[in-house]
Amino acid sequence: MNSSSSLPVLYSFRRCPYAIRARLALAYSALHCELREIKLRDKPQAMLEVSPKGTVPVLVLADGATVIEQSLEIMLHALRTSDADGWLLPTEGDEQEMLALIGQNDQFFKPALDRSKYPDRYSADEVSSAARDADAWLGGLNEQLAATGYLFGLNPSLADMALRPFVRQFAHIDKELWAVKPWPHLQSWLQRWMDSALYAEVMEPYPAWVPGSVGPTAFNTELSPSPV
Repeated sequence: MNSSSSLPVLYSFRRCPYAIRARLALAYSALHCELREIKLRDKPQAMLEVSPKGTVPVLVLADGATVIEQSLEIMLHALRTSDADGWLLPTEGDEQEMLALIGQNDQFFKPALDRSKYPDRYSADEVSSAARDADAWLGGLNEQLAATGYLFGLNPSLADMALRPFVRQFAHIDKELWAVKPWPHLQSWLQRWMDSALYAEVMEPYPAWVPGSVGPTAFNTELSPSPV
């Protein structure tokens, strides 16, 4: 199904964890949009014109003038529009505590993740330090998940969904090593999400958008309830 010009436009790249977190919130909130899958090595001029920083995700709202360039801001925009299961209302903690944890993920864990994923780009000392940082961060998440299986109480929250794409990327660096790490709560938390209908929805592959064409309409299906 093709979109119409009245829909928001999302520029995305399927495997990017920032783009995944944005798509998660848009799909969960059922905010239909025209999805434009890009090639990172050949970014479309239409995207660069609305967002010169050149990174995904970028959401252009239906008015054509409002541009949201940060993944977390896209999540908050979606959830403040529709949040049926209370991702912004955890049973423990509050929105500010969730935002603080997400900030630590983005500022502390993401650099360690990059060094672990692309060790050839860094010195041996940087890679070793990154491995220690990643283990410390992921071990801490495992402990936080031990009580309920979620980061902030009894149910999935903004924090769970904002962090899972990054943990997924780390797990995929070496799946055999991931499987034997002493993080059972973290591993279960990640796998539940990867087995969900929501995950399948946001990870559906699309061909690269061709400038001048209309991209597919995304996030317009009713998702059946599934544990996340």
